[in-house]
Amino acid sequence: MSTAGELDDSRAPLLDHLIELRRRLLYCMAAIVLTFFVCYYFAETIFAFLVQPLLAAGQTRLIYTEIFEAFFVQVKVAFFAAMMASFPIIANQLWQFVAPGLYRNEKRALLPFLLATPVLFLSGAAMAYYIAVPMALHFLLSFQGDVGGVNQEALPAIGNYLSFIMQFLFGFGVAFLLPVLLMLLERGGIVTRQQLVSARRYAIVGAFAIAAVLTPPDVGSQLLLAIPLCFLYELALVGIWFTERKRARASEQLSAE
Repeated sequence: MSTAGELDDSRAPLLDHLIELRRRLLYCMAAIVLTFFVCYYFAETIFAFLVQPLLAAGQTRLIYTEIFEAFFVQVKVAFFAAMMASFPIIANQLWQFVAPGLYRNEKRALLPFLLATPVLFLSGAAMAYYIAVPMALHFLLSFQGDVGGVNQEALPAIGNYLSFIMQFLFGFGVAFLLPVLLMLLERGGIVTRQQLVSARRYAIVGAFAIAAVLTPPDVGSQLLLAIPLCFLYELALVGIWFTERKRARASEQLSAE
């Protein structure tokens, strides 16, 4: 069957598309709600895991200054965990909605990006949790002690600490999706590899600017994000080079036929 015939067979009236979209969204919402209640049951365990870098840095006390703060922290922990746990289901529903409107070669091209997204995100979040957060906490907690005759002690609130660590986890996780973004932009014809190569110096400056915004003002934490971003940029260029060669060979084979 031709690719045009493939696409024609998968076409449906607009109302059918809207009904299908509604059904997929309901599945996604149901997945999030279900995983939220499961994660809320384990919210204390999840938060105990998130607080390990703080304990390793020598800080053994967390306070809350608002009466509802501890409760809302558990709700936020459950929601963040539910979003991550339900991502495979959400991604699958998105794929099931989009796939019928794609050609076979477009499906083959898009599926690896969909599979690589959670892997790269978790890699970035793991680097933040095990390396960047401990370094940042070591720097930030080093200001404790005697300052001008006054004993300065850190008493972080649980809400502030949760915001701090989630900023790191999501910041690093999203930053590690850079290769997927660049390769999709190239695949869509928005940019070319030559343009990305010529913009390398601006990308390096941008990587350090992003690191300066997402991390504390210590050089170590900024380098931990900026250097991987530069590496991932180069990795995207290599990936685009391979896909260009593959497309060129496929085009030559079609011409020969």
